[in-house]
Amino acid sequence: MIKTLSKYIGQYKKYMVITVLLTAAEVILDIFLPICMAKIIDKGINSGDMPAIIKYGIIMAVISVLAFLTGVCSGRTAARASTGFAANLRAGLFTKIQHFSFKNIDNYSTAGLVTRLTTDTSNMQMACQMLTRMCVRSPLNLIFALIMCFIISPDMSLIFVAAIAFLGLVLFFIVRTAMKIFNNVFGEYDNLNSSIQENIRGIRVVKSFVREDHEIDKLQKAIDRLYKLFCKAESVAAVNVPCMMLAIYGCILAVSWFGARNVVSGALTTGELTSLLSYIMNIMMSLMMLSLVMVMLTISAASARRICQVLDEVPDIKDCEAPVREVRDGSIEFDNVSFSYKEGTGEYVLKDINLSIRSGETIGIIGSTGSSKSSLVNLIPRLYDVTHGCVKVGGIDVKQYDVKCLRDKVSMVLQNNVLFSGTVLDNLRWGDSDATEEECILAARLACVGDTIAAKPDGYNTVVERGGTNFSGGQRQRLCIARALLKKPRVLILDDSTSAVDTVTEARIQKAFAEFIPDTTKIIIAQRISSVKNADRIIVMEDGRINGFGTHEELMNTNDIYKSIVAVQKEGNGDFDRTEV
Repeated sequence: MIKTLSKYIGQYKKYMVITVLLTAAEVILDIFLPICMAKIIDKGINSGDMPAIIKYGIIMAVISVLAFLTGVCSGRTAARASTGFAANLRAGLFTKIQHFSFKNIDNYSTAGLVTRLTTDTSNMQMACQMLTRMCVRSPLNLIFALIMCFIISPDMSLIFVAAIAFLGLVLFFIVRTAMKIFNNVFGEYDNLNSSIQENIRGIRVVKSFVREDHEIDKLQKAIDRLYKLFCKAESVAAVNVPCMMLAIYGCILAVSWFGARNVVSGALTTGELTSLLSYIMNIMMSLMMLSLVMVMLTISAASARRICQVLDEVPDIKDCEAPVREVRDGSIEFDNVSFSYKEGTGEYVLKDINLSIRSGETIGIIGSTGSSKSSLVNLIPRLYDVTHGCVKVGGIDVKQYDVKCLRDKVSMVLQNNVLFSGTVLDNLRWGDSDATEEECILAARLACVGDTIAAKPDGYNTVVERGGTNFSGGQRQRLCIARALLKKPRVLILDDSTSAVDTVTEARIQKAFAEFIPDTTKIIIAQRISSVKNADRIIVMEDGRINGFGTHEELMNTNDIYKSIVAVQKEGNGDFDRTEV
């Protein structure tokens, strides 16, 4: 875990080293202050020697100023190191997530990844600052103070050793108990963030179904669970302060009692007793800081483990050693393909798929919900890897391609149409960042959304509102199709991407495809027969297998499932899965 995280210190390593050195210097300077105070008492006040008082007073003032300056400088460098580490860590996490395959992403919730990038990383930033400041200052202060105590009075120093042993046991109990609680806290953070994210994303649905009270109640329960866990953790951590105060006052009483007797007997001077009392505070404050640091590091350790889960995750889709960087054509072949989302379980969502598609064909895919239509097409741009068998594009196994080059030439419009912040033009250029405005206009026209954009006051410079809410569902779908067309793909996959488009507009889109991109292989997943009827060939999916493959006429003569779909939709029942009015 430390090895993984230390990579992200990067260029800020020098600031961490400087912080440690400055903090050590600050501690050494602080240690000399009680010695100077003892000299002032013994050689100055008790002896009535004013020059000695001035001399040691000036030394104390110089030491104090130097300690102040080193403290300020170490604070600045610690802040720079910790914030820089957090910045690198966030960038590293985000970069890692961007290189995840769909399978890797499936291992985490969106809220869980957001929590890691925000709360967990902030905890690591605080832990970094504590490690370079308090975790250096407290142990050094403790060690040097103990050494000075043993130099002044070895017998009296045993009091401090007993106090340290007592507080060590208390700290061990706190850390061991709190660690278990904080491991559960961040799971609840994920649940809380997930609930908030889900509510905000679906706020229109919440309001249309008048479910505000239900959502508030659900969130309140998540907040209450988090509250109880934190209360439990804090109640354990709260034991630290009273135990610390007990140790401090116990040490003061013991040193005062035994010290006074030693002063009377001549074993100690008044100045040495004063120094011991000062070192008591140094030692106890060091222990208090260490205990607070340990509690914070306990929280940070839970965050560190969650962050390292992501950083240590190995993307399961990687380029081969000498990848192919050119997709020759849009031909597609499935050779005895089986696929499972959970390898080793034997639960296959696709079974024994054998399929050959010629370049430039228009292929329709139809089937009931859960028949694995989307799973089938996800294998073409290698969003997932096959479990068994082989998928070829342009006659070459997709695993042999450079992943970026393959996905540039296999353009996919997913079921969930996502538009990003920026203008319409910015969104279209996701397909090709170098596309001219004329090319964007042509792509929009092919997707039958050009008139809609032109009718807006700002045209292609219209700002897309969050989630694309200033466009209808059908308009968002067509904008996503236009974006995909700008990639000039060898293969274009529409995964139920015209479901919100009327049949007339859909027919116009398909006609534009046939005229302007005849060499592009087009795969259309749909629920409506009208969407696939005119395709060159149609695949009928059933329970993860290909139940039929042929033209509309061939399937009408040979495939019972296809005939039943046509019959149901002719009766006007609507959706594919409806079998009765």
